[in-house]
Amino acid sequence: MSAISPRVFSGVQPTGNLHLGNYLGAIRKFVALQESHDCLYCVVDLHAITAQLVHDDLPGQIRSITAAFLAAGIDPARHIVFNQSRVSGHAELAWIFNCVARIGWMNRMTQFKEKAGKDRENASLGLLAYPSLMAADILLYRATQVPVGDDQKQHLELTRDIAAKFNNDFSQKIAAAGLGVPMAMGDETVNGYFPITEPLIDGPATRVMSLKDGAKKMSKSDPSDLSRINLTDDAEAIARKIRKAKTDPDALPSELEGLAGRPEADNLVGIYAALAERPKADILAEFGGRQFSEFKPALVDLAVETLGPVTSEMRRLMADPGHIDAVLKDGGERAGAIAERTMKDVKQIIGLLDD
Repeated sequence: MSAISPRVFSGVQPTGNLHLGNYLGAIRKFVALQESHDCLYCVVDLHAITAQLVHDDLPGQIRSITAAFLAAGIDPARHIVFNQSRVSGHAELAWIFNCVARIGWMNRMTQFKEKAGKDRENASLGLLAYPSLMAADILLYRATQVPVGDDQKQHLELTRDIAAKFNNDFSQKIAAAGLGVPMAMGDETVNGYFPITEPLIDGPATRVMSLKDGAKKMSKSDPSDLSRINLTDDAEAIARKIRKAKTDPDALPSELEGLAGRPEADNLVGIYAALAERPKADILAEFGGRQFSEFKPALVDLAVETLGPVTSEMRRLMADPGHIDAVLKDGGERAGAIAERTMKDVKQIIGLLDD
């Protein structure tokens, strides 16, 4: 078999309103990557039920995420946009990976500990196995790269562990089936089937923090709507939230070192830098020595200018759910064709019968 072709996969959960952190940390990267890679962008609706089984309007949330993808500039004709539950291979490969992964690996996942809280015994098995499903999402398409935020890096490391263990455990069978690609495993070279996927983590705002607490990640689940800028917010709402964003009494520093110990200042500067697509050092060189009363209005103008067109296009698309459903149906069929080939290979490798 020839080398695995470069391919990007990533997904967003349909839970609550998308916010600025989702846009800067994920969706805008998705748009940029489609110029240089074959991409699959997924609304991961199976993940959405791991922590909350019952949703008021899951179909509407799925369409909203899809609308955000399209409004931001993802081209569903050149690339694949779909929702996870349309392709049964995600769940099927996740079960196989549940048998590859070790319980100890899952118990080390910090996101499970955070989401389960003190009542871990009452958390769903799906929440514990979430990283195994994420590995299946990625490796079902043999994706070589995944754009992720810092908070998902540990899950991607587990994906790499699962791929490496599968490749190692079935090295001889992979080779015998003619499905192997030579891959380095420490000091050895094995016949691997799944790529050791690389994370794509870069940019000045890979982890956007809450507008009310610079120590907490901006989140769809935060009870305070003032903590985040939603992609559906109008200009007035954006201005109000940035004006009310928590800061400190000192002026902005002129050097990066001056942001140490000032999480709210660091967050707002990082947001400005990401929106402007400029380094944080440049922003501080421009605004260093100024008070937040001067900086915040500039940030408002930039945020409204950048997000306004995306919000308007999202609203237009959401008014035509039939178009969104057609995009997802087409994407699901194209993704399913890739997934079917992978599952046929995997079943052959592990010895399951397949018609």
